[in-house]
Formats: sequence, structure tokens, C-alpha cells
Amino acid sequence: MIAHVLRIVLTLLAATVLLYISRFWPFDLWSRPGLFGLRELPPGGDALRVWLRGTPFAAFALPIWVCIVFVALSVVERVTAARHP
Repeated sequence: MIAHVLRIVLTLLAATVLLYISRFWPFDLWSRPGLFGLRELPPGGDALRVWLRGTPFAAFALPIWVCIVFVALSVVERVTAARHP
């Protein structure tokens, strides 16, 4: 039971982080300039755009985010897969 709850918590945590780094984050949870005063963690999400600003990859933020989500969710699935003896 505890393992099941931990799997759910890990999945929700990963989903929250992935949503935060996307442009789809709907909340402003802290004040400007960012979390703990870091401009790299803006209150409105879209952190990937901030991280890629000034690089040639900035125009590809959405496809990069999709690849990150695919890899991250694959890792979460592998980690949280139920193993029955």
C-alpha cells in the first residue's frame, strides 16, 4: 500500500515539474523575479523558454519540451512499474 502511494506521489511530482517547465503552467504561485529570487524559476512557468533564451534552440522550445516529457515519463514508468514476485 505504501509503495503504491509513493508511486502515485512520484508520478504527480513529475507531472507537476513537467507542467511547470512548459508554457502551459496556469498559476503564479510566488512573486517576481522568481522562486528564491532566481530568475530561472519564473512564477508563471514557461521555464524552458527562459532556459533556452539566447540559444539557437529557443525557437524549438515546444518540441524540446515534448522530448523531455517523453523521456521523463518513460523513466517514471520504469521506476514505478509494479514488480510482482
